[in-house]
Amino acid sequence: MKNLLFSTVVLVVLVCFCSEFGFVSSVNATTKTPTTATAAPTVADTCGAHNGSCDKCLAFPGAKCYYCNTNKVCALYPAKEILPTKYCALSEARWGVCFLNFEALIISMGVIAGILLIGFALCIYCCCCRSRSNRAKYASEDAKFERKKAERKMHHEQKKADRKAKNDEIRRKYGLMPDDEGSYRKFEETA
Repeated sequence: MKNLLFSTVVLVVLVCFCSEFGFVSSVNATTKTPTTATAAPTVADTCGAHNGSCDKCLAFPGAKCYYCNTNKVCALYPAKEILPTKYCALSEARWGVCFLNFEALIISMGVIAGILLIGFALCIYCCCCRSRSNRAKYASEDAKFERKKAERKMHHEQKKADRKAKNDEIRRKYGLMPDDEGSYRKFEETA
């Protein structure tokens, strides 16, 4: 139960992190306004307008821009490529936040994904696989308990039979057995 709760919390934090830094688009279809005849600036023009400042470049909504620290250029993120290595070195590229370079971002996301996968695998192992072995363990313990109970009952019955035999022997010796026609009898008066 604790692992499930922990996994849920980690998943919620990861979703919040992804939505905060623009990994997941949060644009609602109803908020779009119809375009007019005037030409709106393109995303590439808007990114290019923020050259020289990482904070202004990455503040653009939707995480469409990335910032290259080597030449101080804000550019549109190349959507057709996974990594912008052709345009900027990974150690100098910033995307989402200015304090974390793209290389560290990839490594940290890989580590987080690995930890989540290991946690998920452990949850499955604990819930499914260990419960089977526990059932077998409990079944063997139950069988052992039943065997000991049967042994105690048999031992008790044997002691009870021995006591009864000893008591019957004493009763026979003194003629106290109800079916015994021993030497001690009541005198019947004959008149």
